[in-house]
Amino acid sequence: MSSVVNVTTEAIEKQYELIKQYYQKFLKKFGVKLPTLRNGKGELTKNSLVLVYLSFGYPKTRVVSKIELTNFIRKFDPNVPDVQQGRHLAAQDGWWIVSGGRDNIVLKVPSGYYQLYTLEAPYPDFKQGHRLKEIKGWDELKLKYHNRCATCGSEEGKPHLHWSGTKTSLQQSHLDPRKPLKPGNIIPQCQKCNRADRNRWVYDEKGRVIKLAYAKFVLNFDEDIQQRIYQILNKKYGGSKRK
Repeated sequence: MSSVVNVTTEAIEKQYELIKQYYQKFLKKFGVKLPTLRNGKGELTKNSLVLVYLSFGYPKTRVVSKIELTNFIRKFDPNVPDVQQGRHLAAQDGWWIVSGGRDNIVLKVPSGYYQLYTLEAPYPDFKQGHRLKEIKGWDELKLKYHNRCATCGSEEGKPHLHWSGTKTSLQQSHLDPRKPLKPGNIIPQCQKCNRADRNRWVYDEKGRVIKLAYAKFVLNFDEDIQQRIYQILNKKYGGSKRK
């Protein structure tokens, strides 16, 4: 499949049916999302086109550039911007598509390129079957994280990675400390990470800091950082008081 010009609608429909067969047999049970081939207007959807194009020749798939993928989609939607669906289909929908420039464990793909790895297993984050927000039990949640601290990776019951004389104990910690500690807002953290942060940060599901939860903590920052924050906020709010 060397050229986007050679891909017919008939070939797309045939390849989609092949994907669907693999999906039903291997991926549906893991919660992977199969994109619809056409939308309500009968138009081919971007997600299905990306998945189809990356899967041509399966299991011997090609490394495909984002530019090539975008040009292919523009055959059906001339106004589409740069295509990001390759990354979204993996992280959000569960298809094992390797994105270049990332720390991949199965394929070496250059930055700006994609390659479909397999249709017989979900993207690694989907191996436990459900996204974090669908998990309710504490034991099930810890299993999602392989019984490790979401922040530092220390394994429960074993020596802490950074305090080797301490046995790791996992605790229920807030994703966002401004919200109640209940299913959907919990990540496992070791006693060291949970205690040290003191409700300062908002985390994502990977245990990475994405926001500041306690505003006054900026007073602990270096003076130059405080000045930069002040300039940014002063520019945004113009010195007006906000509740």
